[in-house]
Amino acid sequence: MQKPYQALIPDHIYFGGADDIQQMADEEQIEVVVDLRAESTGCAASNDHLVWQQIPLGDGASALQSELFQEAIQTVVAAYRDGKKVAFHCGGGKGRTGTVAVGVLLELGVCQQLDEAELMAKSIRPLISLKPDQRKALEQLYPTSK
Repeated sequence: MQKPYQALIPDHIYFGGADDIQQMADEEQIEVVVDLRAESTGCAASNDHLVWQQIPLGDGASALQSELFQEAIQTVVAAYRDGKKVAFHCGGGKGRTGTVAVGVLLELGVCQQLDEAELMAKSIRPLISLKPDQRKALEQLYPTSK
C-alpha cells in the first residue's frame, strides 16, 4: 500500500499533509514535527515524545514570509543535522510544504539549481504546486540558484 506522505531524504526527512503526521509518527518514528500552518492550534499527531514546532506560514507567501520560509528550512535542516528524524507539513502538503522541500534540497546541497530542486521535490511528491509568490520567496533566499 502506498503511503500518503513521502521521504524527502530517505529514513530522515519526511513531508506530507497534516492528516499524514500521525502515520509518520507511528511508522517512521519521527522525532520532530515542523508545522507550517498559521492556522494550527497544536500538533497533528498525538505522541508525547514528539517535538512540535510551528512556523506560521500563510498559504500565500509575502515578502515577510520569505523569512518564515527560511526559518522553516533551517529548522528542518538543523533537526536532520542533529541526527533526528524530522517531518514537515502544511494543510495538504502542496504549496508551503513544497516550498520548504525545495529549500531543504538546496540547503543540503542535494540540488544546486532552483528548477532542479523543484523537479526533484515534485518527482518525490507529485502534488506539490508552488505558487508564484512562494517561488519568488525561494528566489530571494537562494539568488545564486536561479
